[in-house]
Order: sequence, then C-alpha cells, then structure tokens
Amino acid sequence: MSDPLVLAGLGFVAMFVLMAVHVPIGIAMGIVGAGGFAILVGVKPALSLLASEPASVFTNLDLAVIPMFLLMGSLAAAAGLASDVYKLAYAFIGHRRGGLALATIGGCGGFGAVCGSAIATTATFGRVALPEMLERGYSPALATGVVAAGGTLGIIVPPSSIMVIYAILSEQFIVDLFVAAIIPAIMAISFYMFAVMAYVYFINPNGGPPGPRVPWPERWQVIKANWGVLLLGTVVLGGIYSGIFTVNEAAAVGVTIALLFAIGRKRLTWRSFLSVLAEASATTLMIYIMIVGASIFSYFMSVTHAPQRLIEAVGALQLSGVLVVSILLLLYLILGAIFDEVAAMVVTLPFVLPLIKHFNYDLVWWGIINVTVVEIGLLAPPIGLSVFVVHGMRKDIPLGTIYAGITPFLIADVLRLALLVMFPALALYTVQLLK
Repeated sequence: MSDPLVLAGLGFVAMFVLMAVHVPIGIAMGIVGAGGFAILVGVKPALSLLASEPASVFTNLDLAVIPMFLLMGSLAAAAGLASDVYKLAYAFIGHRRGGLALATIGGCGGFGAVCGSAIATTATFGRVALPEMLERGYSPALATGVVAAGGTLGIIVPPSSIMVIYAILSEQFIVDLFVAAIIPAIMAISFYMFAVMAYVYFINPNGGPPGPRVPWPERWQVIKANWGVLLLGTVVLGGIYSGIFTVNEAAAVGVTIALLFAIGRKRLTWRSFLSVLAEASATTLMIYIMIVGASIFSYFMSVTHAPQRLIEAVGALQLSGVLVVSILLLLYLILGAIFDEVAAMVVTLPFVLPLIKHFNYDLVWWGIINVTVVEIGLLAPPIGLSVFVVHGMRKDIPLGTIYAGITPFLIADVLRLALLVMFPALALYTVQLLK
C-alpha cells in the first residue's frame, strides 16, 4: 500500500470517485492530494501544505486578474455590450445568406474579448441571438449550433481566464499567451464563418435566409450607437499588447469602463449590481479552489514520482512526440466533453507538462493547443457542456438537432487544430514578432 506508484493510481481512482458523488473537483483533488502526501511524507507536512497553498493562491497577484476579467465580463453583459457587438456585426454581414449566424460568430468573438468565458458567452448569445434567428426562419440546427460553437470562442479570444490559469500553472508569461492567441483566435472566427457558409450553401440552402441590407448611413449610426464595446475591447487588448498596461491594470481599467457604461445606460440597479458581484465572486472562488486543489495534488504526484515514471515508460516504448501529443489531444477531447474548461486543464497538467517539456515542445504553443482542444471538447458528443447550455435554454429543440448543427463547426475545429499542431509558427510568430 505504501508503494508510491500504487498510491498515485489509487489517488486518481479516489479523486474520480469523489467527483462521481458530486464532490467539487477542487476539493476532491485537495482531499486526495493531502491524504496521499500525508501517507508518503507525514501528517505534519500535509497539514502545513493545506495551510500554505490556499494562502499562496489567494494572495497571488497574477491570479487577481481572474476575478477582474470575470467581473468585467459580467458588467459588460449587464451593460448590454453583447447586444451591441451583435448589432455591429449584423449591420455589416446580416444581409448575406446565413447573415444572422455570421453575426453571431462575429458577436461571440467580440464579446469573448471582454468576457473570457465559454459558458458565459454561450449563455449570453443564447439570449441575444438565438430567439432572433429562430423568429426569422433559421434552421433550429444552425441557430443552436452556431450559438453553442460561437460561445466557445470566449476562451480562445484573449484575454481569457483559462489562458491566465495555464500561464500561472506552467510558469509562463500571461502576455505571451495572449499574444500567441491572436492568429489562432482569428482562425477560429474565420473557420466558423466558413462553416456557416458551407451549411447555408451546401447543406441546407433554406436554413439561413438573408436579412435586409443595412445602408452605409445606418451602419455609421450603428457604430456611433454601439461604440462602447469597441472602446472596451480596444483599451483592454490595445493596452496589453502595446505595453501601456500590465494585464492586471488592463483588467482593472476594463472593469471601470464596463461599470461606467452599465451605470450610464441605466442598466445597473443595486440589486443587479449585487447579483453581478455575487456571480463573479462565486466563479472566482470555484476557480481558486480548483487551483488550490490542483497545486496540492501536484505535490502528491511529485513525491510519488509518477510523472517521471510516465516519461520513462514513454521513453522505453520509444513513442514519438507526435504520437504522444496525439494521445494527449484525444484525452483532452474526452475530458472537455465531461468537465468544464478549467477543470479539464488543472486535473491533467501535473502529468502533461513534464511530457511536453520532455519532448522539448514550446510551453506557450502547448498552452494554445491545450486551450483549443479543451474548447473543442465543450462541443464534442456525447456531452459537450456548451451544447447542454443551449439545450437548457431551448428544451423544445432536441439534443440530436443541436448535435447535427454543431457538426460543421466540429469539422472546422479539427482542421484548425491540425494546422496549429503541424505549424507551431501560427501561434508563436506573433510572440517572436513582439519581443
């Protein structure tokens, strides 16, 4: 029983058993990690670990950006900025076949730049765009599929909370992750738009009827009326990329701008403000607990030497780096279909990072790959959390219809992932350019 590798295996089993009985993931990881550490090292060091790790995480200044980005996203949604970016996108592309779906993709991409959460983006556009598409005669498959897929852009378009978490856990610069995500984010939006066009031109020509063309004078009026989201995104991302702001400063400025817009538009009452604070606080606490649990679990794994043994086993089997990466991608697709994006990442990093380092892959590149494949997992059957968010909002539309609707987007995702794996420069070029 005291064999470290046996304990590591039992630890994973115990962790998944706890999660199966609805113990929160972070707490399950913390319990198993502390228990295993106590058996191998001692009760006193384990108690010390339980005291020091929460203090370390909750006082980490880099992690302070997470609650601020979450609050910025909640305030932006309360201020109606999601509707603004949707109207902006529709004014320019709504007259095309599938125009509302294209506007939804553009809107999700724009809102993702001020939200940073896939589930929040999906839920927001489920309210903003889905009813209008269905009212205008869009195929339920396309309407629900585009919202479920577009929502996942919330984690690939910087600034993204999950990129912050990966950067901290892998000891990379947060800004490097944000810069590396520029081209992959543009690819994600573009590929999804091509998927919409493929659907309305080849799969179901009647599934996305075009809307009326908005003349240029009205487009300028839309820009003038909805300039808030442009300002917020430009200040936050422009400030980070130009070096004017640190990531924390940019998040704080973003919260201030979003709050001023919400107040100025009279969209924020004391009750709704407290609701926004409660929502951001609850999500932040959940993420922090997961990071604490993952940190404690990592200590347990390190004393079992399981990651090193895994690397030795890979070496003994003479597995190539490409094959190992392919296996990891498949693993993340499965986990992403079951867990949310943060949980899928923090559970696996203690094992995955040593493997990536062993094969000398760039950790910034792997961060983009990791986020991308977890994003795909949010759509992948048999679960796909983004799909279930949409289904929860429109229970009258069968799950099978939604899964049919996401199929073109999944194909686009797989093609995009393959390109990012084959050509790492797609993620690393901008990092090298701005250094």
